[in-house]
Amino acid sequence: MNNTIETILSHRSIRKFTDRAIDPKQLETIIQAGLAASSSSLLQVVSIIRVTDKSKRALLAEYAGNQAYVESAAEFLVFCIDYQRHAAINPKVKADFTELTLIGAVDSGIMAQNCLLAAESMGLGGVYIGGLRNNAQHVDELLSLPQNTAILFGLCLGEPDQSPELKPRLPAHIVLHENSYEPLNLGDIEQYDETMKAYYSSRGSNQKQTSWSQQVTGKLSGESRPHMLSYLNKKGLAKR
Repeated sequence: MNNTIETILSHRSIRKFTDRAIDPKQLETIIQAGLAASSSSLLQVVSIIRVTDKSKRALLAEYAGNQAYVESAAEFLVFCIDYQRHAAINPKVKADFTELTLIGAVDSGIMAQNCLLAAESMGLGGVYIGGLRNNAQHVDELLSLPQNTAILFGLCLGEPDQSPELKPRLPAHIVLHENSYEPLNLGDIEQYDETMKAYYSSRGSNQKQTSWSQQVTGKLSGESRPHMLSYLNKKGLAKR
């Protein structure tokens, strides 16, 4: 096993940071690692907004559901779908196809993961903030996003001030299919549920008595940010 694999397999979401700033050269390397990520057809449809304004950080923390680490992390990056630069090059660009929105979301995820892995390889930590989409329009206006762009998620980065336990993932034999989709073995899920129950009850903070199945089916039984479609449509995205 090499250092890269060790970094990937030791990933944990960090939500508590020290006051130490990230060295500018480190941040530059993190961004360059993101820029090196794969890009569909080299469209390069991602923009990153580095938020350094303290008042904006405070508002973003509030918009994300009062997640204090958005404000306290050394760095906070917001990843956006961006077809505005393409429209500026040629006004005839048609950015409203759903496929292009999917490309923007996929490429943003790939780029952000490159940034986080680079940061973790330096001993830093981070956590993704999908909660920005709770108030997508407010975040959009705060960051002055033009048409043909849309916010997706944020990324906190900094020096970890905690060492949380590794969270167990679904075993590979549940996730990996060969040649065609294979039916789910509920017995395998029951075993994973027991693993997660043990994890939740024994971890150092935020202990709870629940299984993975109960948690995710509860989350998926209600609405999930139904305002997002109208937000994207308003920005000229995912219309057809």
